[in-house]
Amino acid sequence: MSTLPHHTTPPAPRLNFFALGPDAMRAWAALDQRIAQSELETSLVELVRLRVSQINGCAFCIDRHTADALRAGEDPRRLTMLSAWQDTPFFNSRERAALAWSEALTRIADAPVPDDLWELVEDVFAPSQLVDLTLAINTINGWNRFAIAFRKLPS
Repeated sequence: MSTLPHHTTPPAPRLNFFALGPDAMRAWAALDQRIAQSELETSLVELVRLRVSQINGCAFCIDRHTADALRAGEDPRRLTMLSAWQDTPFFNSRERAALAWSEALTRIADAPVPDDLWELVEDVFAPSQLVDLTLAINTINGWNRFAIAFRKLPS
């Protein structure tokens, strides 16, 4: 028997962090602007944002980044299969490395980042791209935490 809460209706939002912390949100959004200026492919960034949001269970961010990825031309089948990316042929080696890196950093409290994963990402990303990828992963993890903590819901 599950001990997890079961909601018959979505929980109510707690507060509007955009309205109540505009300076903080502008500062956080500046990280996304930096990522948009990076050498990383938009499709790769959206896959990372969506996968991290799936891991964290952030309904708002899953909704947003699914829509953003579709608008950017992402294949709906790939988005549907993203949670099982390791078991599909739909992702190239660069995307697979980025997704593995994303999962390891998102779950870093559970285990250290292994050296073989470092070697994998180091082989397919330039050092500056690794910095930007890591920034993208950390930024979406932060957005997830804001949205989950304050119950920002998809509209």
